[in-house]
Amino acid sequence: RCHSPTIKNNNQPTCVTKMLSRSISLLTSPHNLKTNSIAIRSKNNATNFSAASSWRRDWNQLKSNRELNIAVYSCRPYDKFHLSKENERRNKPHEFKFIEGGLNMDNVQFAKDSDAVCLFVNDDASKEVLKKLKENGIKLILLRCAGKDNVDLKEAEALGIAVKNVPAYSPHAVAEFAVGLILALSRKIHKAYNRVRDQNFELDGLKGSNIHGKTVGVMGTGRIGMIFATIMNGFGVKLIGYDPKENKELLANLPNFEYVTKEECLSRSDIISLHLPLAESTVEIINKDTISKMKDGVMLINTSRGHLINPEDADQAIRSGKIGMLAVDVHTAEKDYFFFNREENVIQDRHLNNLLQYPNVIVTSHQAFFTEEALNNISETVFDNAKEFEAKSSK
Repeated sequence: RCHSPTIKNNNQPTCVTKMLSRSISLLTSPHNLKTNSIAIRSKNNATNFSAASSWRRDWNQLKSNRELNIAVYSCRPYDKFHLSKENERRNKPHEFKFIEGGLNMDNVQFAKDSDAVCLFVNDDASKEVLKKLKENGIKLILLRCAGKDNVDLKEAEALGIAVKNVPAYSPHAVAEFAVGLILALSRKIHKAYNRVRDQNFELDGLKGSNIHGKTVGVMGTGRIGMIFATIMNGFGVKLIGYDPKENKELLANLPNFEYVTKEECLSRSDIISLHLPLAESTVEIINKDTISKMKDGVMLINTSRGHLINPEDADQAIRSGKIGMLAVDVHTAEKDYFFFNREENVIQDRHLNNLLQYPNVIVTSHQAFFTEEALNNISETVFDNAKEFEAKSSK
């Protein structure tokens, strides 16, 4: 059997460009036969879609015996591994075309002749891109994440493109990571780790503070927020939270949890952890005004969405000491940097660059979800969503 195409973009976002001399290679080793893929890679940045015609003919030949032909954008090696493993486990119901670059107007053409696209958090599924996807025959968007904020849902509905997400992929992964960031900041573990690697075993500058007895504000009490609160309860903290919709399960499991107004949550908390979805009402919910209501020296954790925080206002608050400690696994500029090796690049985003210099800030590259269990759950849900879509379409 031939292998599903892998299309490589070396920069993000970039155009998919000059193809190798042979666009498609039929790989016949036992490993390649097992993973069922055709390798396609591009090397530079000049737009050249005409070179794709040869592999498209071969791609069309693969379609007849499959339920869906799926173009997977923003595909990293672990995505390919887990999706291929799940496809193998289910007796290969689908064909995959793996594309390393994130979806945008420059590479939307590579979805042509597919039935569905599989997207991640930073893929561009805006109005114009969706129109192109529709022209290319796409009828389904399979998200590998919970949030749908990168998809123009109204336009997708108008075009008749179904959108399926992964509403709960191991929420423990994100909740546990948020707790880990709190521990790292409060006890300066990140600084200690680097220090001892240089054989510096002094304790000066590493004095931390207890978590026990602190007031922890949970902003967003959905599945992840609830699990986060449950874990933090074991530290002996005072738990308060804000969410327009109260979680009855949370209140039943944690009778000491107290729902308060947004203003109270901000003003009373020693530690604030963000678990809100990105919506019109939550964009830059952390801004100059809301930061002014926080305690001096507050610890702020964001493992949700970068655009929940106004980067300029947060930067100023760190410089002034209003925010005493900050940990972010997401950032407004992550689309240009996260998930890629940028060791040889100069970070052009001033706010992200500043955060990387501050000693009281931890930046991680959107890895809170990144566990074996979560990746398995994502792959399983992607296949379940595809199966559900096919079942409805066949009626």
